[in-house]
Amino acid sequence: MNKKTDKLRIGVVLSSGGARGVFAHTGFLQAVDELNIDVAAIAGCSAGALVGGIYASGTSISKWSEVLETTQPSDYWRPDSKLRFLWNMIVRKGRGYTGFSETDTAINFIRKQLTAETFANCRIPFHSLAMNMTHSIKTFFGEGELAPRIMASAAIPILYRPVEIEGELFSDGATLDLAPTDAICCKHDLDILIVHHTAIHCQGKAGLQHVLSQPWSLLEILFLQLYSERPWYLVDKPVNETYCQCGCGAVVLVLKPDLPELGWPMRGDGQKLQESARIQGIELLSQQMDKWSKKVATKRPWFKN
Repeated sequence: MNKKTDKLRIGVVLSSGGARGVFAHTGFLQAVDELNIDVAAIAGCSAGALVGGIYASGTSISKWSEVLETTQPSDYWRPDSKLRFLWNMIVRKGRGYTGFSETDTAINFIRKQLTAETFANCRIPFHSLAMNMTHSIKTFFGEGELAPRIMASAAIPILYRPVEIEGELFSDGATLDLAPTDAICCKHDLDILIVHHTAIHCQGKAGLQHVLSQPWSLLEILFLQLYSERPWYLVDKPVNETYCQCGCGAVVLVLKPDLPELGWPMRGDGQKLQESARIQGIELLSQQMDKWSKKVATKRPWFKN
């Protein structure tokens, strides 16, 4: 299928989701490219900020996919040695110890994948969400150097130390919002906002028992707490169509693909997960594009002139 959506302004929001989200969002953007959907703006949180930022910078999704095939945990994850960890925990009693890994390695990895160095030079307008720990506020980045601000959005508490930007500390935006729809919806005059949601949502005793049965249960519990929020747009079905809460009239299309789990750091078959996300993305978006075309033809009121 090869359709154009030039008459519509379409934005994309990519949710948090850990390593699982990285592969899932990559597959989804492959689907977006295959369907020739013209993206007017992108926002992302955590994993979504990583993939969305790389794509928005001008790097082709096929090139990024090739990088993922050979990426190793050591490319983005450098935890402290056992000796240093024990020194900080026992001798220093945890004073000033803010995370297992420094972030310079991850920032340098991100920087190598970018085509543009700054938000201003991105091919597509892009915004990333992070938590400003200095002031305990939600922060949307939309200007400045990309790499550290992407990493600031993805600096999962405990796993990574906070990222310092202009004298203030920032960490994973997922602690505040799993998918920052308000970053772009009303700011870029969008007709349609597509939310690709991949954050795991475990419920009940069975869900908790499953989490506890996984390797590194401590980290799984952390992820469960990070992703426990149920966003306003989410329902228990793969596709949900609603409207922007701000009243601008934009349609919010939420896609929640059925995907296998992928543990940290990248425990599982990421390539298979990515392909599943691509196939589901093509199927779900193709159905919606048929609807959009008909609504454009009949000039439904929620489409802007």
